[in-house]
Amino acid sequence: MSAANIAIIPARGGSKRIPRKNLAPFHGEPLIAWTIRAALESEHCDAVWVSTDDPEIARVSESYGAIAPKLRDKYSDDFTTVSQATAYALSQAEEHLGTTFENVIQLLPSCPLRNSAHIGTVFDKLQEGRSKSVMSCFKLGWLNPWWSFEMDSEGRASELFPEAKTKRSQDLPDLYCVSGAVWTATSAALREHQTFYLEDRIYCPIPWMAAIDIDDNDDLQMAQAFKKSAPTLT
Repeated sequence: MSAANIAIIPARGGSKRIPRKNLAPFHGEPLIAWTIRAALESEHCDAVWVSTDDPEIARVSESYGAIAPKLRDKYSDDFTTVSQATAYALSQAEEHLGTTFENVIQLLPSCPLRNSAHIGTVFDKLQEGRSKSVMSCFKLGWLNPWWSFEMDSEGRASELFPEAKTKRSQDLPDLYCVSGAVWTATSAALREHQTFYLEDRIYCPIPWMAAIDIDDNDDLQMAQAFKKSAPTLT
């Protein structure tokens, strides 16, 4: 038996910069709840599986409607890539559910402002068939990355793009950065390569607010503020 798509939410229990980050309060609910809700509201996610090594995260995830019956028994260290963890979770889910999935949609729980519409935007690119992997990204705007530089201990700069420092910002092309909000691939490609970073991968822009990935307390406070000021992002 086969089904179309599975959303996999990789959620380790250990986090150093924000202890118990995936369960941290975010507008009245655990942080992971916002990603579970986005997946459940998406028409593209036929199953929502949380991959975790933490019994409390599993229990909370199931209370919000996700499937989390099996703890991750490997790939929970600081060196395993998230793609490898998701590939392993795919095999766990297919064995447990007795089915195979055509496509995988990986959703990091640290991106609470991404919603079901953003999932659809990225997944639609995969359905076009131009690549076996599509990853969300966002445009670097107000930071003006073309004027970035490295700085030594004495404050001296080494421009990363010296040819751009004398140009007006409006004359420079847009630059983009990958976001962990939505990564999707065919299950066959993920099984074979153990990564979403395929050579023919395609990137799909989403709004930069939706792309916010919470790593530390500053990120968390910023995301809290954005959620309060813009409760729905499109």
